[in-house]
Formats: sequence, structure tokens, C-alpha cells
Amino acid sequence: MNEQDKDPYYHQRLQMVQVQLAARDITNTKVLDAMAKVPRHQFVPTQYRSESYYDGPLSIGLGQTISQPYIVALMTQLAHIDSTSKVLEIGTGSGYQAAVLASLVDHVYTIEIVEPLCCRAESTLTQLGYSNVSVKCGDGYRGWPEAAPFDAVIVTAAPDHVPQPLIDQLKVGGRMVIPVGAHNQDLLLITKTENGSVSKAVIPVRFVPMTGEAEKQ
Repeated sequence: MNEQDKDPYYHQRLQMVQVQLAARDITNTKVLDAMAKVPRHQFVPTQYRSESYYDGPLSIGLGQTISQPYIVALMTQLAHIDSTSKVLEIGTGSGYQAAVLASLVDHVYTIEIVEPLCCRAESTLTQLGYSNVSVKCGDGYRGWPEAAPFDAVIVTAAPDHVPQPLIDQLKVGGRMVIPVGAHNQDLLLITKTENGSVSKAVIPVRFVPMTGEAEKQ
């Protein structure tokens, strides 16, 4: 049985990669390959499964969303990761971004503050065989110090400022990709240097707000 026969969404996923990603500015072939392999529909609630490969975000319940495929691919590309990388993700959500990262790196550490989503994502990732992902339920503002330092940090919820603990847990030369802003948000690429960090705005975005300690700082 070939890939097309096993997966009824196979052609939709290839079209997503070709039209939504490669036709834009996603040029990293390993990222494109990962997006072509990870079964996004498995991370989407059943009632939205037919829309899994549309060019937009989808609700996953409890006020949270699974990001637009292009944004997932863009954040992954910006992180400049490889098969030796250790990555921290803040905001597991459905687990989809973690699965894409896990297809590319050595290990992913991911934290989700909404416990039912955390448990569901961990179950989905386990069922799909992503054994190089560690999932923690809790507030991600202070990162995962026991596992630091990280080659990259990807944040999928928007604080109104950049959490310093996440920069502290980056290796020198490592990158953080994070949406920042209360109302008007920008996706920032932050590179850690010997003397601090350098930040660059990439594109305007709209993510759900980061909750928990981020709201109190």
C-alpha cells in the first residue's frame, strides 16, 4: 500500500506545501519535507478535519487555535534548526508545531498552560510515534531551566514583552521566534549574542495572548 492509499489527506497536504508554502517564501527543503509528512489533520478536532489543510488557523477548543500552516513553516524556518538541535516550544496547543519540529531536530521540549490541551497533545504525539518530544503541563513563561540551554525557542502565544527567562535559556547564537504585542503583534526573530540579543521584526501576526505569569509582568 502506498502513501496515497494509506492517507486520504495525502494530496491535500502536498497541495498545501506547494501552494501555501513553496509558492511563498518557505525555501528550506527540510521544512517543506516535514510539512509534507506531518499529518496536520490528526491534530485538528474531528468537526474541522475537512479544513485541516486550508490556508488559515482553526479552533482546537478552549479558546485556542492551531496556527495557519504558513506561520508554522515560517517560524520553523526562522529558527535555523537541524538534526542536532534541542528546541523549546512555549504553547503546545494541538501539538502540531511540536510534531513538525520533532521531524527535524534531536529533541523538543514543549509546555502548555491549558491542561486539557496539554494532555490531548501529549496523547496525539505519543500515538503518532513522536518519541523525541517531552511535554509539560504548566506556565511556560520561565521556560524549562532543567533542560536548558536550547538551540532555539519557539513561542506560539503572544506576550506584550519578551520573557527574559526564555532569552536566558538560549545558547549564544541561538534563535527565538516569538509574537509580541497586546493588540498589534509582530513576529520577532531574536538572536542571542555574547553581549545580549538582537531583535528583528519579521511580519505582523495575530496569536492568542500568552496567559499566566506573562500577564503579571
